[in-house]
Amino acid sequence: MAWLYLILAGIFEIGWPLGFKLSQNSTTMGAPSWVWIVLSVVSMGLSGFFLWVAQHSIPIGTAYAVWTGVGAIGTFAIGIVFFGDSHNVWRLLAATCLVIGIVGLKLAPGH
Repeated sequence: MAWLYLILAGIFEIGWPLGFKLSQNSTTMGAPSWVWIVLSVVSMGLSGFFLWVAQHSIPIGTAYAVWTGVGAIGTFAIGIVFFGDSHNVWRLLAATCLVIGIVGLKLAPGH
């Protein structure tokens, strides 16, 4: 169950940079900028809470690396799909290395 909480923490970690990006226009999808900032702060809080819960049984180093990795990969993917961020072979290769590291931490003995 701790790994589920950790993945949830990583997903909410995606929410705050996305909210900040969406807040850069005066209105995005009909919502004023402050709404996206509030959602970013809520996402930060939920991310931290689920990380805290996961750390009860997952070592701190593993939890932190997976948490930031899930957030980074998710934000990277959203940037490509929704905001037209570059997705050249080198960026995709680097992102793949992050995914391999996250999976490796999950599969490594001693957690």
